[in-house]
Amino acid sequence: MFKSKIGRPSLKTVLKGSTVAGLAAVMLSTGIPAQVYQTFAEPVTVAAPQVPSFADVVSAVSPAVVSVRVKSDATPVSDDSGNGFSFNFGGRGFDDLPDDHPLKRFFREFGNQQGQGPGNRNQDRAQRDPKRPHYLRPVAQGSGFFISEDGYVVTNNHVVSDGSAYTVVMNDGTELDAKLVGKDSRTDLALLKVDAKRKFTYVKFADDAKTRVGDWVVAVGNPFGLGGTVTAGIVSARGRDIGSGPYDDFIQVDAAVNRGNSGGPTFNLEGEVVGINTAIFSPSGGNVGIAFAIPASTAKDVIADLMKDGKVERGWLGVQIQPVTQDIAESLGLAEAKGALVVAPQDNSPGAKAGIKQGDVITAVNGDPIKDARDLAKKVAAIGPNQKAEISLWRNGKAQSVTVMLGNLASDEAVKAENSQSPNDSQPSSEKALAALGITVAPSDDGNGVSVTDVDPDSEAAAKGLREGEKITSVNNQQVSSAADITKALEAARKDGRTRALFQVESQSGSRFMALPINEG
Repeated sequence: MFKSKIGRPSLKTVLKGSTVAGLAAVMLSTGIPAQVYQTFAEPVTVAAPQVPSFADVVSAVSPAVVSVRVKSDATPVSDDSGNGFSFNFGGRGFDDLPDDHPLKRFFREFGNQQGQGPGNRNQDRAQRDPKRPHYLRPVAQGSGFFISEDGYVVTNNHVVSDGSAYTVVMNDGTELDAKLVGKDSRTDLALLKVDAKRKFTYVKFADDAKTRVGDWVVAVGNPFGLGGTVTAGIVSARGRDIGSGPYDDFIQVDAAVNRGNSGGPTFNLEGEVVGINTAIFSPSGGNVGIAFAIPASTAKDVIADLMKDGKVERGWLGVQIQPVTQDIAESLGLAEAKGALVVAPQDNSPGAKAGIKQGDVITAVNGDPIKDARDLAKKVAAIGPNQKAEISLWRNGKAQSVTVMLGNLASDEAVKAENSQSPNDSQPSSEKALAALGITVAPSDDGNGVSVTDVDPDSEAAAKGLREGEKITSVNNQQVSSAADITKALEAARKDGRTRALFQVESQSGSRFMALPINEG
């Protein structure tokens, strides 16, 4: 080995791969060089937060979740809608919605070229030819879940509504016949019963009042007929109104839900059902992370009624209502925009018999404050038929109350009243301007109200939706039959210190209220 002048090994003799710093450290401590090996930095690691696994929940609840197959003796024609997903409208078909319904307008503009509703599989159905053999044909496939060990299964009404034979398929592939116990189109719920000499794994409903936006949820179901499929997400929103019925109060989740998931459960991490998947919103036809589930609290009450006698009965007040906006509240002298505004009591309804009038604002039921129109519908329904209820009203700037004997929403009388239509508007015969409001009116031929003959497109009346051909029947709950009557009502409101007046407007689609500024012009 080559040595330096002072007798020590040269640095050039250090083995290949040693480091100068390491060699220097050894030499400083011993004076004798030693073999030094190359070292590497530690790989990057991140201390990630502990994320819960859904495996335990899924393994526990999966035996309780089933696929529901429905057959009918009616033969469906091919569905060319091409959307590939389902959307329920409270038991009604897509074509049954009003032409001006926002969902119908949306799908007409952005849906398929035929303008059909999303996944409306039953809109065209051929009748069975009596000369041909009688066959049961599959018409629907959905999901469901056991809620008792003796075989009661919850699913959606729109899954079973057209069926005459039902089969549930368990997660182990076992197929069992089921019978329909009852269904409720207003909440889109149905109850099946499997009769078998065995005990079934079942799940229970959660207290969904404790469910918060942001909570983890797991959806289990039968999307596209694939069989048991699990998806996960969070609660995106609560209290959603999608226009499917008067009791809309959906939980919105972003777990992947597709066609075939209808009727399937959404679980919390304790394995309790927080909602029943019933609808999705998807302009493209696939999952976009917006699904709606019926809350467990709603389902629990409805299913209990169906289990008892196969039907659901609700209290019926019989008044057409709309929300109270801030403008309407100001026009009526209400301190807050709460309650339900009565557009019109239906003929011979319990509300009409008790003296409830158009223009009344229902503020409480049995002392329980009413937040909005949906809240009123839910509270009245929950009381039940043939029960007395104290209805608190705001009328002509004063609070008062009436006692109503509620009817039965399931009765033919109620259904007939619900489906009643307003008469067509009369045509104008002469004209007179109300320039301050940006409208032109004329007395109606029947003497009931005034007909709108022109609306300034830059006025607030136009912005609120007032249209030519509609009829103004009252202002601040005072009947009007001329422009002078309107002016008189506006002056009275102005003297009361109000800045807006409440106009009742009738059209072919019904009656509604709007608040217009008194001093516009």
